[in-house]
Amino acid sequence: MAERPLKIVLIDASPVRAAILEEGLRDAGHANIMRIADHANLLERIYAIDPDVILIDLADPSRDVLEQMFQVSRAVRRPVGMFVDQTDHAAIEAAIDAGVSAYVVDGLKRERVKPILDTTISRFHAFSKLRTELEQARSQLEERKVVDRAKGILMRSRNIGEEEAYGLLRKVAMNEKKKIAEIAQSVVTAAELLG
Repeated sequence: MAERPLKIVLIDASPVRAAILEEGLRDAGHANIMRIADHANLLERIYAIDPDVILIDLADPSRDVLEQMFQVSRAVRRPVGMFVDQTDHAAIEAAIDAGVSAYVVDGLKRERVKPILDTTISRFHAFSKLRTELEQARSQLEERKVVDRAKGILMRSRNIGEEEAYGLLRKVAMNEKKKIAEIAQSVVTAAELLG
């Protein structure tokens, strides 16, 4: 089964620089390329296109233009590759914080486009996986805290041990076909209301 062709948005005000990127993308077998030449209503236009990958080419970007591109990167959960001719440490850090997957300085060459695109996509997926794992770990930690609070409330109010309190939470969760954390949250909420 063949993979669906990538829909690539290329943000570039310069027709000459855009042509270099487009040629490199076409050489790599990508034909579904849409170019945005100006920054007016940029976020809305990107949402309307719904691309798989965003490539941004900024020859000598001002701070305002860079910040706008970083806002795009933060807002859309897509691989973003950025080509710039000049940079500084602060711009690199801001790009990483904004979620730019590849930040290429002085690297606009046709033959480099494919490996940079591949790297952009791979890094995006790697960071997305890490972000998901981090969110799951945080969620599990929060659930654990709620369960521990609920056990404490039950232990004090019913004068029972920790195992018995947990068993009670588990029994109610099974009876109501809910997660233990949901029942624990109900216990905590009820205790706050009655407390």
